[in-house]
Amino acid sequence: MSEWTTAGLWLAVIASGIYHGINPGMGWPLAVSAGLLDRRAGELFRALGLLATGHFVAMIGILLPFGAMLTLIAWERQIRIAAGLIVVAAGIYLLINRRHPRVLVRIPPTQLALWSFAAATVHGAGLMLVPIYLGLCQTGGRDVGHQAAATLAAGNLITATAVSVLHTAAMIASGGVIAVAVYRWLGPKFISQSWFNLDIVWAVSLILVGGIGIASIGYAQ
Repeated sequence: MSEWTTAGLWLAVIASGIYHGINPGMGWPLAVSAGLLDRRAGELFRALGLLATGHFVAMIGILLPFGAMLTLIAWERQIRIAAGLIVVAAGIYLLINRRHPRVLVRIPPTQLALWSFAAATVHGAGLMLVPIYLGLCQTGGRDVGHQAAATLAAGNLITATAVSVLHTAAMIASGGVIAVAVYRWLGPKFISQSWFNLDIVWAVSLILVGGIGIASIGYAQ
């Protein structure tokens, strides 16, 4: 894999994290609410930390199993196809079912880490990164099985963790900027007057990423 391709994959991880951070559905309005209710900026940042924790757990929970499976080089192609199909299926489901799960409404704001984990899971946030992660774990010598196996066994779990950390950092940074701006300058009315729904964009993104992931398998052979 060329350096430019690798850089592009890492940028995709960051970009998806920024998207999640900007999306109100990932929780930054809850951080604003926590700060306003307690009238302390510290509560806002505490809430952001809890949101980041839940999001990270959702990411790593999806990526680590794929990292473990990648050690089975003989099944790499099938794993990548299955991963792409799962991502596409998740996108189609979210495109058809536009309603947010009611279970998320029942989670009290005091359990923000659990809420963030649930929100990231049902939105397919971890699934979005699976094709990107599988690309990050490719090696140049695909015809040299032992070399590929050694590379994957040595680095794929570390890469999974790095992808999760980077994605979560981008998510919480972008959402945190908006949350702080609303808390300090824009006020709560900004949320009600400027609310935007990115669910359709996210569903289409899942379908595109899954399709690109499947198509890239044939290109790489």
